[in-house]
Amino acid sequence: MKQKDYQCWESYMLSCMGDTAHDREHIYRVLYQAMELAKGEAGVDYEVLTAACLLHDIGRKEQYEDPSVCHAAAGARKAYVFLTENGYDVGFAGKVADCIRTHRYRKDAPPESLEAKLLFDADKLDAAGAIGAARTLLYHGKENEPLYSMTEDGKVSDGTKDTEPSFFREYKYKLEKLYGQFFTEKGRELAQTRRDASRRFYESLLAEAREAYRGREVLKELLDGQDPE
Repeated sequence: MKQKDYQCWESYMLSCMGDTAHDREHIYRVLYQAMELAKGEAGVDYEVLTAACLLHDIGRKEQYEDPSVCHAAAGARKAYVFLTENGYDVGFAGKVADCIRTHRYRKDAPPESLEAKLLFDADKLDAAGAIGAARTLLYHGKENEPLYSMTEDGKVSDGTKDTEPSFFREYKYKLEKLYGQFFTEKGRELAQTRRDASRRFYESLLAEAREAYRGREVLKELLDGQDPE
């Protein structure tokens, strides 16, 4: 792999990034994590893997502007056009595009090549553990979405039955379920080491939020003219 190729892919990636939860540091973490995962695998095409990692989120802008757009599909198309227009052959561009197209979890479009599986696992590892929780909070803050919602009886919801976006809902519907989705042995092992950190953060946040609301009963008694017990 030549330095000029890396710089070409990196430069285009940097021109496309902006989302705080999917910023350039996310891209670099995914790239470096993929390199680490690849060390235990035979026959890795490092050029395809590197280009795919650098370009895997270039479709985020299109999805942000139109939520019906899948950023993985949009990014795959953009990467293919960019690579072919910059002199890379269609075979290479197609392999990179396939990795990008399948890096987002979809049952009807699982990653097939080794490079696609390495990208998938590296990207999901960045959604696992403490860093995954932090990135999720960044995203929900950017979207002005709350940490939690309230149940009909006035309690802090744990997210299980939520229909509106919140951090707790994202944890129950996505973050908690990540750990059975990995394709490489090393990816699965690393994911399990991060699982407890994510779970402990969620459980602590839920407990502290619910504890804070206990004082509401005290306020209610005061407003009703009663002395708090």
